Amino acid sequence: MNSIQKKIWSLAGIVLFIMVAIWMTLTYYNRQTLEQYNGILQRYLRLNEVTNASQQTVAELNNYLLLPNSNRLGQLESGRERLRRAKIDILDLRNGENDFALTNYANLIDSLLEATDRSLMFQSEKETEDSSLAFTEATRISKYISDMTLTLLDTDLKTYDRFYRGIIEKSTALTQLGVWLLLTITFLLLIFTYLFSLSITRPVRKLTQAAKELSRGRFDLRVEVASNDEISFLAKMFERMRININNLIQEIQQKAQLEKELQQSKLLLQESRLRSLQSQIHPHFLFNTLDTLSKKAYLEGAEETSDLLASVAGLLRYNLRRLDRAVSLSEEVGVLRQYVEIQKARFSDRLQFRAEIDESCLHVRIPGLTLQPIVENAVIHAVEPKEEGGVIVFRIEGGPDRVTIEIADDGPGIPAERIERMLEGGDAGPEGHSTGIGFGNVVQRLRLFYGMDDVIGIVSENGKGTKVVLTIPRTGSAE
Repeated sequence: MNSIQKKIWSLAGIVLFIMVAIWMTLTYYNRQTLEQYNGILQRYLRLNEVTNASQQTVAELNNYLLLPNSNRLGQLESGRERLRRAKIDILDLRNGENDFALTNYANLIDSLLEATDRSLMFQSEKETEDSSLAFTEATRISKYISDMTLTLLDTDLKTYDRFYRGIIEKSTALTQLGVWLLLTITFLLLIFTYLFSLSITRPVRKLTQAAKELSRGRFDLRVEVASNDEISFLAKMFERMRININNLIQEIQQKAQLEKELQQSKLLLQESRLRSLQSQIHPHFLFNTLDTLSKKAYLEGAEETSDLLASVAGLLRYNLRRLDRAVSLSEEVGVLRQYVEIQKARFSDRLQFRAEIDESCLHVRIPGLTLQPIVENAVIHAVEPKEEGGVIVFRIEGGPDRVTIEIADDGPGIPAERIERMLEGGDAGPEGHSTGIGFGNVVQRLRLFYGMDDVIGIVSENGKGTKVVLTIPRTGSAE
């Protein structure tokens, strides 16, 4: 399997090879041209060196003849040695076109050296006139050498004129070749880069299209990518993921169908249970209420008895008509007040009920017959067993997202294991509720209605009373 990294390294290697090849070619041609230029320049410099050396030799000879001494003689010998080296160097410049001219040129140099020797010899023999004639001859020969140098330079210029033009033409052709080579390489690199990028982007586009189809819920489309690198492996893993997600969705749909059927069964069962609870009126409560009503009617006037009967009628009416749907917190508080009035008539001063209600929270929805069974549970377990009675505190506090309802009593408290059973849906103790709805039923209905487990909590200490806390969300106003 070719990896994308290998493809990139291949592209980089090809580009590097092309750049190195171009650089080596240009370097080779530049070096050749430079060597040719250097060769021509060396010819000119060597010819010019002969002229300079001959003129220096004549000048040193003149200085020595005017004032002979060892220092000037040494300078003259240095000039003569320089002239001899120049003669040897120009022999390397010989070719078919300048062979005769260079031979004459070398002979002139020998003649200059011989004239210099004769002038020195006559000077040493005190023959001043002969020495002057030899010096004059050396001067004339030096002038001939200068003229001959110009002639040779002119000949070289004519000889290498075609060479110069060839170099210029070659340079122009090389420039054109470089331009065409650059254009060709650029075109080839563009084509190769396009094909290289296409081998990467085409599978990526197919994979992206497959991802879009999956995002639209099309899990039945097969993911196929023709590639032999990491993208092919990614496509295979993507296809496997698609199959797993498709299988998972089918399983979820099957489970959802089963849960829907189960929920419908639970709702039917719950409706049946609620309808069954609607018809339950505990005979003990009815007996106590009727007994209280008879005593109140005997001892007092008919007005208070009428109010008590109205409370009982309202409570019974609410129990029979509102248990099957949610109600507002305001309605629940109203029914709770009716229940408390009935219990106050029963227990007289033994029951003290204190209410602290945030009126802004009364629009919140709550299951029917939720508060009254909890308060009744406090009456049964915290007030009724005590001869001196007890205190029940009812409090509603509003928050930004939640409403807190607290029902606290000063009874003996509830053991921890019983609290755990109550929060699991068990009843608080022996049956004795006026509606037949126990604490466990209230817990289950609250959790079912709000869809969360932490909607109710119980805090209790032995001998310090019990507090039931309901934390319900602000789900909207009652209709």
